[in-house]
Amino acid sequence: MNAVNHPVSPAGTLRWLLKREYWENRGGFLYAPVIAGIVSLLMSGVGIAFGLFALHRAARDGGLHIDGEDVNINGLDLGLLTRDISAHDMADLGKGLDLTLMLSSSWPFVVLAFVVFFYCLGALYDDRRDRSILFWKSLPLSDTQTVLSKVLSALIVAPLVATLAAIATMFGFMVIISIVAATHGGDAMRLIWGPASPLTLTAGLLAAIPVYALWALPTAGWLLLCSAWAKSKPFLWAVMLPLFAGIIVSTTKAMHLFDLTTGWFWQHIVGRLLLGTVPGMDLLYREGMRGANDLDSITALLSPAQQLKTLAMPDVWIGAVFGVVFIVLAIFLRKRAGEI
Repeated sequence: MNAVNHPVSPAGTLRWLLKREYWENRGGFLYAPVIAGIVSLLMSGVGIAFGLFALHRAARDGGLHIDGEDVNINGLDLGLLTRDISAHDMADLGKGLDLTLMLSSSWPFVVLAFVVFFYCLGALYDDRRDRSILFWKSLPLSDTQTVLSKVLSALIVAPLVATLAAIATMFGFMVIISIVAATHGGDAMRLIWGPASPLTLTAGLLAAIPVYALWALPTAGWLLLCSAWAKSKPFLWAVMLPLFAGIIVSTTKAMHLFDLTTGWFWQHIVGRLLLGTVPGMDLLYREGMRGANDLDSITALLSPAQQLKTLAMPDVWIGAVFGVVFIVLAIFLRKRAGEI
């Protein structure tokens, strides 16, 4: 029986290219955010341990008083602390817990900013430097598919893995503080899981992935363009060109000719080219445009509805258009690339 060769569809080819990018960059895409989350939990645990030790010692020495009463039941009794807590205080407790949860889960996102930045810088440069581009061009793979696989890896795959790591870190932190509460006379469901909003925060983080992809598109496109164009040191070209442009604009005050400030150029040109890979930058731009923040909690700020409001900002779509142009130019340069 003769074997039948079925051609691989473009979607199937792209899927295999995405797998290739993931496995070749698994250290940055997977291990880095997971390790960052673990380190966050370890440091949180150490901090809580030191805090409890200080409270135990203060209570033992008679230095801890609540409503005029000395607290000396194992050094800390959360049942006593929350016996008469009001609804308003419970709401404030929930806001504090939500902020703490976001801070504890932010480490994978800090790592993500560096991973995506340097991944895009090396994505189209490294295989030209080691001349493996000749091997990849010998395969039935189009340059468009290759570049798009790197774009999707940077803007979808890496953020998705980092978000899952951040969510796992957040729930891990909740488990830690729940154990602390339970071992000190408190009701973890009433003090931790009830006031906090982990599910809302989780939904907000997941909703932020497509927002991040659009917001980071001009930065990713610019870095990929530099990666495809630079013959050496793509980092210097990618960073110094926008910075020098900003310095020249600041020195000549050229933006005044367009009734714009120098700060506008730094924020909307330099910032969008270099800082788009930092998660949450769209929130700074959005809240800066609105002025004073009228949202009273981190949960409201990061809710899915608020996250998707970023898509109503013209800056997102204007930047996305430039990002697409940069990617098209990167594809064109990739097609012409042979060796350095």
